[in-house]
Order: sequence, then structure tokens, then C-alpha cells
Amino acid sequence: MKQPNNEAITHLRNRIHIIVEGTDTRMGKLFDVVLLIAILTSVGVVMLDSVLYMRLQYGTLFFYAEWFFTILFTIEYALRWFSAPNRFRYVFSFFGIVDLLSVLPSYLSLLFVGVQYLLVIRILRILRIFRVLKLKAYMQQAGFLASALRTSQQKITVFFLSLVLLVTIFGSIIYVVEGPENGFTSIPLSIYWAVVTMTTVGYGDMSPKTPLGQAIASMVMITGYSIIAVPTGIFTSELARNMRPQLNPITCPNCGKFGHAVSATFCDRCGHALHV
Repeated sequence: MKQPNNEAITHLRNRIHIIVEGTDTRMGKLFDVVLLIAILTSVGVVMLDSVLYMRLQYGTLFFYAEWFFTILFTIEYALRWFSAPNRFRYVFSFFGIVDLLSVLPSYLSLLFVGVQYLLVIRILRILRIFRVLKLKAYMQQAGFLASALRTSQQKITVFFLSLVLLVTIFGSIIYVVEGPENGFTSIPLSIYWAVVTMTTVGYGDMSPKTPLGQAIASMVMITGYSIIAVPTGIFTSELARNMRPQLNPITCPNCGKFGHAVSATFCDRCGHALHV
């Protein structure tokens, strides 16, 4: 039996990789444009299929359209996996997981009814437009946001843990004060009320009836207004710190200005040479 030509397979993988991942060639640009149109159209089909009168009138058309896009994206996923330099890395990358999740609900819908509506996750694939249009400035700003989230993760985690303890305490207190006769039938339900009240959502499905319960509710509301800006402040502080340009801790020998750009050779205040 004739063995497969490894060079021919490698050449084929490289050609496919250039088309599906590259944007500098004519075929690569065409592939990306067609892919973006298919993503938007498939998401629109899923949304329209969730509307009852549209589903009753065009249900069969939507069914075939969904499976057409599913097969199309499955082939695309297989091509990306086949041509990836590191297949394991692609499978577990962000876009690799999104590519898989964009087709998985259709196959799961054969076993579980209604799962196909999770196909709206395909909208995440529209993030490829940043790569297609080469919007590097937008990607850089997204990098700043991601970096700020990473650096503020511990502080925000501590804040949310403190918040969980706080709503648990308030929920337990309101359960003792109001009791089942006023709608607070359990501590978990009372904690739900505390979360809704502290976040200033206020559905109105539960409300304290006693004067003491109303006083506690007022405390919860005031506390909610006090702490709602905490995670925003933490994230904004980290974002400003990450976006601040890195400075070289060098003092100008002429004017004494401390801190200059990393690549600076002369002082940006007086123009004196920094490295004498």
C-alpha cells in the first residue's frame, strides 16, 4: 500500500491555514467576509426562530437553514483544527472553544429539546472582525481591559465575598423579623430579597410589613448605594494604572525632573541629555 506523501499533506495544511487564518491574501479576505456574513445570518435565523408566529410560518425553512449553517461551521472547525500548527492549543483556545460551542447545540438538540437556541453563542465569533479589519487599536484597548480585570481580580473577589456575607446576614435578620406570615418563608428566599434590595433592583414581589423590617430594608438600600461603586472604582483604578505609560526612573541632571519615557535620550522638560 502506498504511504501518504507527508510533504503533500504539510503543503495542504499550510495552504488551508493561510486561507482560514490569514487576511493578507485574496482568498483569505474572501473567506473571512463570507464567514462573517454566515455568522450574522445564522444568529438572525436563531433569533427569528424563537418568535412564535415566525416559527409557525417559516419553521421548516429555519430548520434547514440552521442545519446548513451548522454543517458549514462544522466543516470550518474541522479545517481550522486540521491546519492548526498546534491542534491541542487551538482546541483549548478562546476561539477554538467558541467555534466548537457554535455547532455543538445543534447536535445536542437531537437529544434535548430547545438546546438549539443556545446557538446564539455564535455571535461571539463576530469578534473575528477585529482580526479581519485589522483594528489593532481596538484590540489594544481590549488588552487594557483584560489586563485591568486580571490585576483587580483579587480585590473584586474579596469585595464579592464580603457582599455575600452581608446579604446572608441581612437575609437572616429579615427572616427572623418578618417571618413566613409576611412572605419571608425561608432564609434563602430572604437572601434573594436582600440581593434584590441591595442592588436597587426592587422587583416588589417581597416587601417587609413591620416597622422594624422596613427600617432594616432602609439600611439595606443605603448600604447598596454605598457599595455599588466599589467594584467600579477598583476596576477604574487598575485600568488607569495599566494605561499609564511606563516611565524610566531617571532624574534629569540639569532640571531634576524624575521619570522619563523608557526610550528617552533627552529630558522632555529642558532637553538636556539624560545619559551623561
